[in-house]
Amino acid sequence: MLIVDSHLDLALNALQGNRDLLVSAHTVRVLERSMRGPGRGQGTVGFPEMRRGRIALSFVTVLARSTGRPEPHIDYATPAQAYGIGQGHLAYYRALEDQGHVRIVRDAAQLDAHMAEWSGWDARHPDDEDGGSAPPLGVVLTMESADPILDPSALREWWDGGLRLLGPAHFGPGRYAGGTGCEDGLTDLGRPLLSEMERLGVILDLTHCSDRAFWEALSRYSGPVHASHNNCRALNPHQRQLSDDQIRAIVERGGVVGVVPGCWQLRPGWRNGDGNESVSLADVVPHIDHICGLAGNSRHVGIGSDLDGGVGREGFAHDLDTIADLQKIAGLLLDRGYGAPDVAAIMHGNWCGFLRRAWTGAPAAARR
Repeated sequence: MLIVDSHLDLALNALQGNRDLLVSAHTVRVLERSMRGPGRGQGTVGFPEMRRGRIALSFVTVLARSTGRPEPHIDYATPAQAYGIGQGHLAYYRALEDQGHVRIVRDAAQLDAHMAEWSGWDARHPDDEDGGSAPPLGVVLTMESADPILDPSALREWWDGGLRLLGPAHFGPGRYAGGTGCEDGLTDLGRPLLSEMERLGVILDLTHCSDRAFWEALSRYSGPVHASHNNCRALNPHQRQLSDDQIRAIVERGGVVGVVPGCWQLRPGWRNGDGNESVSLADVVPHIDHICGLAGNSRHVGIGSDLDGGVGREGFAHDLDTIADLQKIAGLLLDRGYGAPDVAAIMHGNWCGFLRRAWTGAPAAARR
């Protein structure tokens, strides 16, 4: 089963984390065995595991903040520093593409050709367990926190660099919008940024927006929207998750929500250090059920793993050792009673359809 994963922080791990993603996650664990810090020696993502797991396409981030609260390797003292880090992330993805490891997907024609190549390979190699002969990994470039964009008029530079998706917020009070853990709305920079996004065709990611920023962004931006990595607040009452009204609003706009197998997003009250033994991939299924129930169908939910997003396997379901184990979700959905077409839609089809409609300018009614 092919998978589209709508959230991976590959450049952050490679550059700030100094991880060689071309080698196995198991090899990186050995290299990090004497290191301290969140996720060290516990990584789940390497390109060998992505190929083995048939992660045909992923949304990969440019990530740097400048919130006024500097934090090593992610939140920088000035926007110019965040800009430099973000441009470094773009350069990393371009280098991977030049070396033939990834393919940066920028439009619907490239998307269709890429997925057709992967589908053909998958059909010819159903028993290939290591994916060594697979096509290049497909990536769509997204930005998590708009802080590296020096001002809204500079968005065109990022578009020309391949950026196609953008989440204005991350954690705290960003330069463009309030994020997780605050109640700020759009800033004076955020409003013209949304206008420029709509003009260029940059797709809006509502993940991490504060509730106020979420609704303000929806009211100001009329293009396609999605939530790359969110779970349901009805099942886990935390501001980081989406409320039922927010999910319905995304569905109404033809969007997709990517569910996350992270412990703290699945289990209410879970904290780092609690251990992951009580959390399993089966806990993802109720969130998928809930989104499907609100939507009335299975067309608005996908996978947005956020693997190695600041933690390692210790912060994810206990039966997920590497990203290849996302394949287990398909079996869990079949066991739950989902039909094969619905499972394929959730594992990859919904995200492909969303991008295709967004990039071909389908009206909102067609997106639903």
